Amino acid sequence: METRPESPRPQGAPRWVAMYRRPAERTWRAAAESPHRSPVLHALGEMTQTLRARGDEVAFALWGPKDGEWHRFDTPLKQAASPRPEPEASAASAVSAASAAAPTSLAERMTGRRHQVLLSGLGKAGLYDLSPEDEATVQALAERLDEAAVRRVAHWLAVAGAR
Repeated sequence: METRPESPRPQGAPRWVAMYRRPAERTWRAAAESPHRSPVLHALGEMTQTLRARGDEVAFALWGPKDGEWHRFDTPLKQAASPRPEPEASAASAVSAASAAAPTSLAERMTGRRHQVLLSGLGKAGLYDLSPEDEATVQALAERLDEAAVRRVAHWLAVAGAR
């Protein structure tokens, strides 16, 4: 069983920094930096979704200021550092794969768009690692709600994540 090395503390003055490490690499790299937490969390979520869609295994660490000093915080990603038993495509990448495989109807494309808007809203709220039950719920909402209702729900999630 491979043990994962701890992320080193970033250099410089304390700020929000997301670090990542791929198993094939021997070094940690900064994925995002900002004086504010929310843009770093958003970047971390986007990067996680992209890398998982590719089937990559990645370890993440979130560093930030606490009492004027560096502090390592727990990431909102429950399983970012652990590999999946088998690569599963996220629903968003499944929609992309389906659209690349064959022409889809307007209704299917719009459902895919509503699904992406909901996933983006969840990401802005700090929810990046969704369970299969969460994915099913997002898909059900995307199929049942119209575009305006989905945008409103995504807005509520984004506002909640900004607090």
